[in-house]
Amino acid sequence: MSNHTLLVLYGSQTGTAQDTAERIGRQAQRRRMRFRVEALDTYNVANLISESLVVFICATTGQGDPPDNMKKFWRFLFRKSLPADSLCRLDCAVLGLGDSSYPKFNFVAKKLHKRLLQLGANMLQPVGLADDQHDLGPDGVIDPWLLSFWQKTLSVYPPPAGLAPIREEEKLPARYVFHFLDEVPDKQIEHLQTPDNKALPTSLQPFPARVVFNQRVTHPSHFQDVRHIEFDITGSNIQYNAGDVVMMRPCNASEDVEQFCQLLKLDPECYFTLTSTDSSTAVPARLPQPCSVRFLVEQFLDISAVPRRSFFEVLATFATNELECEKLVEFSSAQGQDSLHSYCNRPRRTALEVLTDFPHTTAELSIDYLLDLFPEIQPRSFSIASSLLQHPDRIQILLAVVKYKTLLLKPRKGLCSSWLASLEPSKGDVYVPLWVKKGSLRFPHDPDSPVIMVGPGTGVAPFRSAIQERAAHGKMANVLFFGCRSESKDFYCRSEWEEKVHAGHMILVTAFSRDQEDKIYVQHRVKEQSKLLWDLIAKKNAFFYIAGNAKQMPTSVCDALKEVFQKEGGISENQAHEMLDAMEKTGRFQSETWS
Repeated sequence: MSNHTLLVLYGSQTGTAQDTAERIGRQAQRRRMRFRVEALDTYNVANLISESLVVFICATTGQGDPPDNMKKFWRFLFRKSLPADSLCRLDCAVLGLGDSSYPKFNFVAKKLHKRLLQLGANMLQPVGLADDQHDLGPDGVIDPWLLSFWQKTLSVYPPPAGLAPIREEEKLPARYVFHFLDEVPDKQIEHLQTPDNKALPTSLQPFPARVVFNQRVTHPSHFQDVRHIEFDITGSNIQYNAGDVVMMRPCNASEDVEQFCQLLKLDPECYFTLTSTDSSTAVPARLPQPCSVRFLVEQFLDISAVPRRSFFEVLATFATNELECEKLVEFSSAQGQDSLHSYCNRPRRTALEVLTDFPHTTAELSIDYLLDLFPEIQPRSFSIASSLLQHPDRIQILLAVVKYKTLLLKPRKGLCSSWLASLEPSKGDVYVPLWVKKGSLRFPHDPDSPVIMVGPGTGVAPFRSAIQERAAHGKMANVLFFGCRSESKDFYCRSEWEEKVHAGHMILVTAFSRDQEDKIYVQHRVKEQSKLLWDLIAKKNAFFYIAGNAKQMPTSVCDALKEVFQKEGGISENQAHEMLDAMEKTGRFQSETWS
């Protein structure tokens, strides 16, 4: 091994940055270089001044925010008191993972790169800006960036003389070893326990919330199944405000767990303990010790996700069948990414389905590599659609159940939405582990500030919370633009809105896109209400919010709003643009969108 240590630090929200960081760790291992891979918030940032070689991998979340597991690091790094030459002995590089359909594309990586330069760090190469929208996905940028990174790094930090790199087809050591127990341990409790009464629920200790109701709110003939779900959080100490989000981790479907165990000849009722093969790698905190195979497969391993390239890289090292080996090596290579996209990403083929397509290789798999192959199930976030002031000890969400067809025979299903939709409280108590975190939307404290909200579809969820909360505080200047396909099929919360309009708590403007020949969307209604909007924004300092799908809607609404400014304010296109920018900088324009 080389005497130099490469430190790979990642900030990851959905697991992609972590996967990329672990891939760089494997590449370092093959190049005989010592390495450590850590989440930014578990790393002691004060040690950064004594590091010599670091790669930062970071995603961007929300409206240009750092991921949850790099927020502490972020606050420390941007302290004004840090001297300008703090990192003058550090060689580093920054790789950002983003999506150019969002306005603040790779904002965190760009800002981090700039800050590291300010602190005197030596950049080995320009910041990498990977893009989900690239034809080949993020790897279209990551592959050439890594090629360049290794050329630079190995010229500055050469590997030990006489040691050849470990070939791609050779197995690297597994990160963990499974030790199966002969007997089932006494009183093994893996299911959820109520957290300490004083502690706030977290991802490691979520609160088991009972499902109170789970109702479909779209007409039975409507193509989309949308659910209104309520959870009982009595005794959890959870407090939340409008704009906050509830987090939960789904479970794999029982038929998938069964199929996985059959494929790998695993007994779901067996128990094991896990040890790390490397002192710098900790056993995952969410896995109990000892742990059952059922818990591991049902609640930890993400077997129903579309596998990333790293999955094929590890799988290929087990292949002995010539045809399977050839295909897996192709899918692992930079040249084979188009083939991999056609096989996996476009039809949304799951990791479990891949294992069934490669039976010889699956039969050769060693159980010790399960955590190298499969990532951990990531938590999902949902905008809270209720207020504690109207629904004490309750959290409500609006959930669109994801189900669609691809070239594959079996319909594709969203893991979390399908799991939640399947829970039936009428058949007995059902509990969901959850916790709450601050959302990106902030509503004004000033009772006189009007609030304008544009929330088509399930984008209305945070605004239902806001209207309930504001009405309870006597804040009645609320305008909601709601859009859906049909008044009779997917007009969520209709009776509640009508009651609140009648009580003078809000103004409601609706757009039903398919109820007439010409499609009418929320952006058309925004233009129609130009006088009202100009009065509220220009004369009464209103706040403007958008929530919903990130395809065209947010841009179309922004364009409509700028047209309102031009028409009613008599200003130019540039001035309208500047006005919206100024509103965004002062928090009077906010959006929360998802793809």
